[in-house]
Amino acid sequence: MNAVSVEWVLDEHSHETQGNGSDSRDTGLLDAYSAAVVEAFDTVGPAVVRVEPLSSKKRQQRNGVGSGAILSPDGLVVTNSHVVQGAESVALSLSDGRRLDASVLGDDPHTDIALLRAADSSTLPWAPLGDSKSLRQGQIAIAIGNPLGFESTVTAGIVSALGRSLRSQSGRLIDDIIQTDAALNPGNSGGPLVDARGQIIGVNTAIIPGAQNLCFAVASNTAKLVISEIIRHGRVRHAYLGVAVQKVPVPKRWGHQAGIHQDHAVLVASVESGSPAATAGVREGDVIVAIEASAVTGVDDLLRLINAERIGEPTEVHLVSRGKRQTRIIRPTERGAG
Repeated sequence: MNAVSVEWVLDEHSHETQGNGSDSRDTGLLDAYSAAVVEAFDTVGPAVVRVEPLSSKKRQQRNGVGSGAILSPDGLVVTNSHVVQGAESVALSLSDGRRLDASVLGDDPHTDIALLRAADSSTLPWAPLGDSKSLRQGQIAIAIGNPLGFESTVTAGIVSALGRSLRSQSGRLIDDIIQTDAALNPGNSGGPLVDARGQIIGVNTAIIPGAQNLCFAVASNTAKLVISEIIRHGRVRHAYLGVAVQKVPVPKRWGHQAGIHQDHAVLVASVESGSPAATAGVREGDVIVAIEASAVTGVDDLLRLINAERIGEPTEVHLVSRGKRQTRIIRPTERGAG
């Protein structure tokens, strides 16, 4: 083939590619996806830190490190409880090379959330916690952290499911868990799960060994509740019902028959034997629609309404059981330590 023929073939191939509308659209979508991931990483990446728990007066590093995210310019840092448990002090490494000491303000094994304070007088890069209640299945989810010690790593996927329950290292169920297929590895623990707008929507907490694309994060709204309790009281008191729940849509026809005027409610997936919910007669398959006079449209609503002030108090839980709207009086107990 001579030079003229080669030039003609290349030119024809170029015209064919440009004339294919599908290829053009695909390229546009890929570019938009890439731009969203890059922008989110540029926004949140500087606020992501490497968390190194230290266990002795000689400041020897314990086995393993985790990740965290700076939430305020004065150095509040969120990470996982299991990352810092047992640490006498913590060292933080920023993406710009700075290394800071930090103290543990409080940690909550029941939600696997811990709050740190960086010892630094300068203004630090930070990223806000977003509203996890607004999440939709299928939207972009971006994980940033230090998997296997490789710093400032970003992986991307989607929100695979919402409102999952996951058993924490304390043995208790963590509700309102986000499931994602964004790749996580040891070292990602405590790092942020981010949406395309650069809002932190979750705190990465767990992977299932041997399973592919099954990764989990504590929802940002749960993290907000825990952080506010730690700041106010230094610890977190949890009201305990003894149910595993998940958010479900309310079909219009079913809702009309049951007198429910909301788009979503909470399905009771399981009830622990001997728990306050079991004692009150709550059963697997019941759908919780309200606590007292407040509608329950998601797991975060349930966590917010069944708070420490409810411990020991008779609480009206309105639900639909076997097609009929009913009320159960439950006295939540306080979750024990460990």
